[in-house]
Amino acid sequence: MLSMELSFWTYVFVCAMVFLAGFIDSIAGGGGLISLPAYYAAGLPPWLAAGTNKMGAFWGTAVATGNYARKQYIPWKLGLAALAGSLPGSWMGAHLFTVIPEQTVRIAVLIALPIIAVFVLMNKDALTPKQRVPEKYMIITCFCIGLVVGIYDGLVGPGTGTFLQLLFVSLIGMEALNAAGAARLVNLGSNVGALVSLISQGKVLYSLALPAAAFGILGNYLGSNLAIKKGSKIIRALLIVVLGLLIAKMAYDVFM
Repeated sequence: MLSMELSFWTYVFVCAMVFLAGFIDSIAGGGGLISLPAYYAAGLPPWLAAGTNKMGAFWGTAVATGNYARKQYIPWKLGLAALAGSLPGSWMGAHLFTVIPEQTVRIAVLIALPIIAVFVLMNKDALTPKQRVPEKYMIITCFCIGLVVGIYDGLVGPGTGTFLQLLFVSLIGMEALNAAGAARLVNLGSNVGALVSLISQGKVLYSLALPAAAFGILGNYLGSNLAIKKGSKIIRALLIVVLGLLIAKMAYDVFM
């Protein structure tokens, strides 16, 4: 089992950031934009940071998914269809990574993100459900959403849950809370394969991952409860925050 000498304050910093990441992720997605840099700041190499981060994210997402499920905010048929699409999608994305230059993908995403952010910021009805797909095509559309976002997840990654929520609301016509619940379900499923692979390769620092996971679970629990109580208002506010973080990260990756 891997071991690293980390100070007490390093644990405090990482656990606090993972708590915040879980809180935000359970409402609007994008938690990895906060937690992954925290592991880098703690001095973990990228391969170890990725595995340790995935361990905490998995358990936190599991708790958030359970919370939404208990309150009956997961449309299971549509959510599972999207999950079924995300599995081959993420596999395809990982393989496309060897064909399409990552920088090209990041530039395309960077161009699209401000348009999405302005739409959510300026349009107070951005999270008002709009069903643009006939009922008989709902299942296949959700599968395609999972497939496309899964490809993005395999190629780039950050913001997967955020994009799922926006597409579920604007295409499928899900209520904001149902979209949040479905997105957590898809994220949970897509995390399983990655986590199993990372554990088998010894890329998890358990001495940090386990306490951080506990704080991630707490953040996800409190965040999903807040979303359930406050509804679309808090979801919209945090979606704007997450989109801003995504724009900043993509800009940094492209230009720095």
